Amino acid sequence: MALAQRLTAKAGDKLDLLLMREAGLGPDHLTRVMDANPGLVDLGPILPLGTVVIVPATSAIAGAPATRAVIQLWD
Repeated sequence: MALAQRLTAKAGDKLDLLLMREAGLGPDHLTRVMDANPGLVDLGPILPLGTVVIVPATSAIAGAPATRAVIQLWD
């Protein structure tokens, strides 16, 4: 069973940057994270230094390695 992650904002962090840097999550996870953190949206676009953001665990994310499609320009 996977546990929720606790991320801490650094100076000048926006939520999407924090999620990408610390958890490897993209924009499709923003709504789920905002739902798990009531009042987070009220803090504004730049999170105050030290803001703790909870990233809830899901079976789709837990244990799944981050992958990217390979784009080959030439044969």
